[in-house]
Amino acid sequence: MPAAPFVIYGATGFTGRLLVERAVARGHAPLLAGRDGTALGELAGRFGLRYRVAALEQTEALRAVAALAPVLLNAAGPFETTMGPLLNACLAAGTHYADITGEVLALHAATLRHAEAQARGVMVMPAVGFDVVPSDCLAAHVARRLPEATTLRLGLQGLGHMSRGSARTIIQQVGRGTWIRRDGGLQTITPGSLRHDFDFGDGARSAVAVSWGDVVSAFFSTGIPNIEVFFAETLPLRGAVAAQRAWGWLLAGPAWQKVLRANTRWLRDGPSPEQRRTGHVTIVAEAVAADGRRAAARLRTPEVYRLTAASAIEAVERMRAGQVQPGFQTPSRLWGPDFALSLDGVSREDLPS
Repeated sequence: MPAAPFVIYGATGFTGRLLVERAVARGHAPLLAGRDGTALGELAGRFGLRYRVAALEQTEALRAVAALAPVLLNAAGPFETTMGPLLNACLAAGTHYADITGEVLALHAATLRHAEAQARGVMVMPAVGFDVVPSDCLAAHVARRLPEATTLRLGLQGLGHMSRGSARTIIQQVGRGTWIRRDGGLQTITPGSLRHDFDFGDGARSAVAVSWGDVVSAFFSTGIPNIEVFFAETLPLRGAVAAQRAWGWLLAGPAWQKVLRANTRWLRDGPSPEQRRTGHVTIVAEAVAADGRRAAARLRTPEVYRLTAASAIEAVERMRAGQVQPGFQTPSRLWGPDFALSLDGVSREDLPS
């Protein structure tokens, strides 16, 4: 099989299909890959694309798929499960790796492969979707305005509906606590125990700390040792946090995990086309120095899945064009804080200190 411009692994999932549509609209003919041959064949036939079937446990098949392109984009979650086998295949084949995770532990695992990737001339850039391109770039922007910052807080509002795959990923995190960064190290706190007010554009609003990939990526992008990420508080979020506090230990067990994952089939799979077209998200970043000086900025983006498709394919295009640096990288560290502004519908404003 001749070389492909890039591989999309997990192409038949909700986000994977959006990535395929975006890639084709941009004039690309990616190779589609995954474990479901029937679904892959149907999707590939719709767009006139090639496909290969390779399950995660098929080491040689994965390596053969990775060897067919200079870049592999992983859209199959949970990424704690899929990243390892696919990254191994990319390192063996000399193929650059990207994905759309926002999982703290998956991102942390990627950082541990930095030296190996450098030695093999392979770039490892997880989280090139909504997680974490816009927030990573905004974090780097406020850190550039206040280089002495010791604390970084990120607040997000308007995330909207999630896909079934995203729901299954969140279920896998139940019972683990909320990840933050303190004095340069990762640690967990009790869900709901940390709150902060952010101005998303309509005055101060309470937000609750959550586990989000920026506690890993923003540390490497900015060097700031204390990082927290928050979601604007809503009734559903308040209920989810309360359930975590009361029943997290139980829901994390194998039996309940199986039940919760099974029930995701009743969820509508992601936002509708109209919701993707009209939705938007607001992100606020605050950098604070030890003496209390502060730099803050606000970013507005299109809806989560729409932004993910745009940013991930833009990242792959840059990687194919040679804008790479071997080892673990973050979007803003390699392409600068203004990378997010290159995407349609993204705007940024600095806030009063």
